[in-house]
Amino acid sequence: MQMLNDSVQREAGAAARPQVRSWFHAPTHTICHLVVDPATRQCALVDSVLDFDYAAGRTHTAFADAIIEVIRGEGLQLEWLLETHAHADHLSAAAYIQGQLGGRIAIGEHIRQVQQVFGELFHDAGISRDGRPFDHLFADGETFGIGQLQARVMHTPGHTPACVVYLVGDCAFVGDTLFMPDYGTARCDFPGGDAHQLYASVRRIFDLPPQTSLYMCHDYMPGGREPRWVCTVREQREGNVQIHEGVSEQQFVAFRKQRDATLGMPALIMPSIQVNVRAGHLPEPEANGVSYLKVPLNAV
Repeated sequence: MQMLNDSVQREAGAAARPQVRSWFHAPTHTICHLVVDPATRQCALVDSVLDFDYAAGRTHTAFADAIIEVIRGEGLQLEWLLETHAHADHLSAAAYIQGQLGGRIAIGEHIRQVQQVFGELFHDAGISRDGRPFDHLFADGETFGIGQLQARVMHTPGHTPACVVYLVGDCAFVGDTLFMPDYGTARCDFPGGDAHQLYASVRRIFDLPPQTSLYMCHDYMPGGREPRWVCTVREQREGNVQIHEGVSEQQFVAFRKQRDATLGMPALIMPSIQVNVRAGHLPEPEANGVSYLKVPLNAV
């Protein structure tokens, strides 16, 4: 059974600071964050999750429905469904939640590159190569509003070409670029991944004010500890086991390449990518009314 962790990580101290509520999806070790403007009650949802039973080929919406219930119950208005990248370890619930609550689904503009690579890999003309069906593609440095909150986008490639960080007030939602300091950083061996780029992206995050709160997209609970998903820039700079201050680019790249060579593929990468490059939409049903996902044999 999945664990739903619904806890307020930050209380609003001023209109310019967001309220953040986070949920932990235990089956995929994913954290979904709700970012609320306390002045207007408008909000954004970062990295939503659709339950998926791969063996049975069935999607479920219990996790997403619990979040929808909170948004409705608290009278919030959903403006944005934000993706930090096209995830390889869980299916996005953005399309389902948009159907229930509205809002715009957005991701970094380099998703076009990711769509191109995986559209070819899956030999699937149904995968767009121009960013559709996302409602908005963010450029590096672009700003947008969540109610009265000002948000800014930071392009952070390395794990994938399309990774972005969302900066809202004194909070940053970092996707897979960083994990908690006791776990390290994202892998760089997916198509378009690059350890040199990841090092530069992490350095950009480290240049943020040291008290900035960083919100993770995943936690793998090293040593069996309880799930955690928020820390400060200072804590990362001082304590990240892979890329703390003093670790050179050469050292990091050598470590990352050696480590990545030992990693297996994520269990849900094949279904996840096909759904997530479609902004959480399932493939169009075929003549029998059923949607199908492909598994390319001996191609990866």
